[in-house]
This record gives sequence, structure tokens and C-alpha cells, in this order.
Amino acid sequence: MNKKASLVFAIVVLGLATPGVAFSGIYRWVDEDGKVHFSDKPSKSHSSEAVKLRINTYEGVSYDTSSFDVGKEVVMYSASWCGVCKKARRYFAERGINYTERDIENSARGKMEFKKLGAKGVPVILVGNRRMNGFSVEGFEKLYQ
Repeated sequence: MNKKASLVFAIVVLGLATPGVAFSGIYRWVDEDGKVHFSDKPSKSHSSEAVKLRINTYEGVSYDTSSFDVGKEVVMYSASWCGVCKKARRYFAERGINYTERDIENSARGKMEFKKLGAKGVPVILVGNRRMNGFSVEGFEKLYQ
């Protein structure tokens, strides 16, 4: 890879790490000279492919105070593919805990609020003004008291 291509690649990788870029469309195409290009719009003159981005899943649990105060409500920011989110859904259903789920990939409101929270992965669970990144039964029970 030449220096110019390496620089472009580094800029794209750094750009993908920022929350604002994570929710916009990214397209990749190769020109006649074999150079790879990335853009927020597909090329009009070359075959383009959409680059699929994934949001991380929190492996551990951390707590914070949220800038959102959801009162007594439980709100979970999630993604359909997230195994930890499925565990939280199952726990809520088994215990009859009412909650609002906001899918950060399929809901405009979910995407916007997730971005405002500055979250880096799913699930993010809010109870009142307290925030839990990830999910554990013990951790949620402390948060939910």
C-alpha cells in the first residue's frame, strides 16, 4: 500500500471511530487505477458497496450518571444482534419489568439519543438519571432499587 493510500485508510479508520460517522452511510469503490475510495455517497461512475459498521457490545458493566433523566422508567438502547441485549430482555420479561427499548440501528430516535449519550456499545440501560453500560443481573438490581 502506498503512502497516499495508507493515509486515506488511516483517515477513514479514525473517522469510523467517531460517533457521528458511525450512523452515516459509508461507501467503498475502486477506480480505474486500482485506488480504493471511501465516501458518504456512492460513486456515480463506479460500482460502490456499502460498508457495514458494527456497534460494540459491552463485555463488562460500568455505571455513570446520565444526562437523560427517564424518571421511574427503564430504557434500554440495544441492537437486534446483541447477545447481552437478549439476556437483558429475557431478564426483564421473566421479572415482569416494563421497559422501553430503543434500537440504535433501526430507530431514528434511538440513534440520535444513543449518540447524545456518547455511548460506545450496547446495551445502555437508563433508570432515572443512572446509566448502566452492559448488563448483569446484580448490577441491574442495584440500579433498579
